Amino acid sequence: MVSFTAMRFRKIFLLILLLPLLFSACKSRKYRLKGQPGEIVQPAASILQKYSALIGVEEGSITNGRLYTFIDQWMGTPYRFGGLDKEGIDCSGFALLLEQQVYGINLPRMTGQQVTAIKRKYEEQLQEGDLVFFDFDGKKFSHVGIYLQNDYIVHASTKKGIMLVKLHDPAMYKYFSRCGSVIAGQ
Repeated sequence: MVSFTAMRFRKIFLLILLLPLLFSACKSRKYRLKGQPGEIVQPAASILQKYSALIGVEEGSITNGRLYTFIDQWMGTPYRFGGLDKEGIDCSGFALLLEQQVYGINLPRMTGQQVTAIKRKYEEQLQEGDLVFFDFDGKKFSHVGIYLQNDYIVHASTKKGIMLVKLHDPAMYKYFSRCGSVIAGQ
């Protein structure tokens, strides 16, 4: 017969073993990507409300649930040069993963190579998912973001991590270099 103290000890021991698992489950994002890359799925209502308010558009104009769920999962992830995970990610890594997981498009890893994988466009022609390049620190094509809509892009800021910003924000736009859509088959 097991004593009351021994049963209590086992429960506490089991709880200690399971605590990291429980903590990671609580820490994970509520929404998962639905559908397959390239498939347009309806966004969850809270994602729809959140991002329509953030980028100043009608809820009905946000139709790509995979895109906005992906952004929501990564929002605030810190910047880390060469990073490619939730511990830290750089701009080209974020563009690579977003294009892969949302649109099913493969991109080169480096920003300087990604710029060769686009069909150039004028700014007025930008569509959701197009790439937008910047020349920071006097370096040609040193930064990349992904166009959303209503003049907003998502990118990996060196100071604030994954975030949304207006393309024509004076602090960003003075470095704007080129934009375009990814050429199929890259």
